[in-house]
Amino acid sequence: MTVLQGATVALVVLSLLATGLATWRLLAGPTNADRVVALDIFLAAAVALCIAASLATGRTVFMDVGIGLALVGFVATIGWARLVDRSPRGADASTPQPGEERA
Repeated sequence: MTVLQGATVALVVLSLLATGLATWRLLAGPTNADRVVALDIFLAAAVALCIAASLATGRTVFMDVGIGLALVGFVATIGWARLVDRSPRGADASTPQPGEERA
């Protein structure tokens, strides 16, 4: 086994480990911010697997897919962060936020 093959295997194993831990965080929560971070970890693992596929096959098309995933994931993470930032905080969601009126 060459160094490149060993690095590819390690990358795949670590990506799968990160995916497993992110699945646990996605299900366990406890907050929406934790779930957003778990989704971001899924995306990072997908990019890592694209890199591993590129290393294993020698085809650069997987690198293009990884770059595309990274760009889309960056924009999606910003969108999710804005959504989580605007969501109500605390146990009582009926408390009006600043600028809102009571019903």
